Amino acid sequence: MALHQQYDLTSRIAAHLDRHLVFPLLEFLQERQQYPDDEILKAKIELLSETNMVDYAGDIHKSLYHTEEVPKEMLDRRAEVVMRLKSLEDSAAPLISFLQNASLVQELRPDKQYNLMMLNERYQIGPDQIEALYQYAKFQFECGNYSGAADYLYQYRALCTNSDRSLSALWGKLAAEILMQNWDTALEELNPSFFLVTPTLQNFSSPLSQLQNRIWLMHWSLFIFFNHENGRNGIIDLFFQDRYLNAIQTNAQHLLRYVGTAVIVNKRRRNMLKELVKVIQQEQHSYKDPITEFLECLYVNYDFEGAQQKLRECEIVILNDPFLGKRVEDATFSTVPLRDEFLENARLFIFETYGRIHQRIYIGMLAEKLNMDEDEAKRWIMNLVRNSKLDARIDSASSSLIMGTNHLNIYEQIIENAKNLSMRTSVLAKNILENVQPQGSR
Repeated sequence: MALHQQYDLTSRIAAHLDRHLVFPLLEFLQERQQYPDDEILKAKIELLSETNMVDYAGDIHKSLYHTEEVPKEMLDRRAEVVMRLKSLEDSAAPLISFLQNASLVQELRPDKQYNLMMLNERYQIGPDQIEALYQYAKFQFECGNYSGAADYLYQYRALCTNSDRSLSALWGKLAAEILMQNWDTALEELNPSFFLVTPTLQNFSSPLSQLQNRIWLMHWSLFIFFNHENGRNGIIDLFFQDRYLNAIQTNAQHLLRYVGTAVIVNKRRRNMLKELVKVIQQEQHSYKDPITEFLECLYVNYDFEGAQQKLRECEIVILNDPFLGKRVEDATFSTVPLRDEFLENARLFIFETYGRIHQRIYIGMLAEKLNMDEDEAKRWIMNLVRNSKLDARIDSASSSLIMGTNHLNIYEQIIENAKNLSMRTSVLAKNILENVQPQGSR
């Protein structure tokens, strides 16, 4: 099995997504030709069978079977969808008409009970019409009209007094914004969904329901966090909260790939590295991939040869992951920005860790560990020394990097830590003895 297929998480992730959110993943796999085209098309048709996107299903059927004919059951299904859509539209029409009138909407207040009473008394709009709006919005979503669905679900939540239905509408609107790639709006929706979902979960009798909702939220959030400019902070803020980190370790260990990537590319959040490595160690028997193994090689085993090999594999994983492998193209070039950032920061991690152990580093050897040629490595190190506060200098004669004399290597750090521990132990023993002696003299 090819490496990119071995570490493909599509099936694991799809289990925690609305079926509409799976389509972007399949589009990515199809674009990268990771699987035979027929397999992807069949998977799409299977997904579409539970939606109302009948025209799209018909187009895929034509592509898959190289025909212009559509099966009779698809045509019959289309007629049913059109009829049902018209029926729901008629049922919701009085409320939709009211909501589309700006002057009438001004009569609404923050008090939902007042609004319900006012709508009933003045416009004969009652619970049946409000329920019809929800059903109509949901049907629009199933038809692939995400813009209309988002608008109607937003309006429904302003009138809904049923907490379960309101939460369902919130999930639906979040999905619609993701599918429309409205990343700013989706991020705004994600924040209230986090704050509102959590208290509601406490009322559920089943801890499994609480766990499942947190796992869903994390999977849905991947679309936002890896497309929004501030997403890399957002994923760290959310996933490292105790309840969510526990959920990852319980039933979603594969999400460690995305947490690991976010920490590696986010220089300002290096403080989370120690906790991340600890979790990766705890879950190594449940899940591992080149990204988690890279961190383990570097920070647990100090295996630089292993880290070098895993870094090559990391690049393949990133390029073939729907969330990490987003390609940016223009007329002159094509690149994957997150891949470039990951490799740059990962090389810095290797360099820093190797530098803690060795006071003289030969550039040829370092180039090998960084997957660079020697000239490229020399330029990279020179820029690093010039642009950072690194206490080091390049010895051109021996083509090596000499670390500063005030730099503690890892062995010296262990000795220093042992001395500190011995001193703290002595102080602790002294304090215990001082507390015991007065008691013995009573």
